[in-house]
Amino acid sequence: MTPDKKNERFERLALPHLDAAYSLARWLTGDDFAAQDVVQTAYVRAFRFFDQFRDDNPRAWILTIVRRTFYSSLREQYQQQEHIDFDAALHSGAEQLGGASAFAVGNQPEDIAAGRDMQRIINAGLDTLPYIFREVVVLKDLEDLSYKEIAEVVEVPIGTVMSRLARGRKLLGAFLQKNGIGAGNEL
Repeated sequence: MTPDKKNERFERLALPHLDAAYSLARWLTGDDFAAQDVVQTAYVRAFRFFDQFRDDNPRAWILTIVRRTFYSSLREQYQQQEHIDFDAALHSGAEQLGGASAFAVGNQPEDIAAGRDMQRIINAGLDTLPYIFREVVVLKDLEDLSYKEIAEVVEVPIGTVMSRLARGRKLLGAFLQKNGIGAGNEL
């Protein structure tokens, strides 16, 4: 493949997913500049190995590279593993989180301000999640990927994706409930 054809094909297949790549990187890093670095490095890697890509799912392929790039940089920086504690009370099933009514936002200024406060709390909650849960919650709930696509991106079986998603949502729900969102509480 000629360099021009490779450039054209890369632009057509990979560049439309730049926003999703940045979104995932931003949620994983927690920092705009670090996310930009991760995405830039990921796209350089993607371009370098683009001849091996077979056109099946460019979005999942790019997000996989972004995720791998993030974890590679994390390993290089910290050389440690993240420990995840098991909270028996949280996973007992005894707690029931409220419906989505607390997330409804109207057009009144008070509602808009409450919506912004709620978004800030949700973002803070996402930031508290361990990476393995945060990435699947972001990929499913913010990027709207299928379980199959998430399994490709994070390189685990679909059952593991579903388990991590359930646990991540439960942890996020507990954080939100603790901060006055859900279970009938309004912000």
